[in-house]
Amino acid sequence: MIAPLPKNEAARLEALRQYEILDTDSEEVFDDLTRLAAYICQTPIAVISLVDKNRQWFKARLGLEARETSRDCAFCAHAILEDAPLVVPDALADERFADNSLVTSEPYIRLYAGAPLLTPEGFRLGTLCVIDRVARSLSGEQVAALRMLANQVMAQFDLRRDLQAVTRSLTEHKRAEKELKERVGQLEANSRSKQAH
Repeated sequence: MIAPLPKNEAARLEALRQYEILDTDSEEVFDDLTRLAAYICQTPIAVISLVDKNRQWFKARLGLEARETSRDCAFCAHAILEDAPLVVPDALADERFADNSLVTSEPYIRLYAGAPLLTPEGFRLGTLCVIDRVARSLSGEQVAALRMLANQVMAQFDLRRDLQAVTRSLTEHKRAEKELKERVGQLEANSRSKQAH
């Protein structure tokens, strides 16, 4: 079953673009958070997934070869509909996912648990999720830890975005400073030229 679009989809996609993270290289901090989620939840697969207009793209992944999948089959497209983590103990027994190609073929998802990546404004950009090939539950502590780790992913996204904004601001400042010096130099040259006549 294809997930419905969030009510604020246009604003959510704009918020995602402002983070300038789609299609970027892997980064150790996100790889580490993904490994930690898999370790805590004892799953072979963990992913930081961002839900774009037509795809889910993986910023970090463990135990999964694909870099992205179609949004139509993305469990994470369902997970971004609520603020609470989405936990599916057995995808084959859940009518939303039983016929999903990610369940019936590689990676053969049975357990899925995804905690939304929430911006300070409340937009859900994607999830930190864990996946197992066997049906089972997670403990309350594991789900709580997954949510805390998702908060840390967002903290890193915010730091990354803020650093980019500061870098752009410094670059603009340096450009403006250079232009100002050039303009002052021109004015001084014009002044000396007039004084010489």
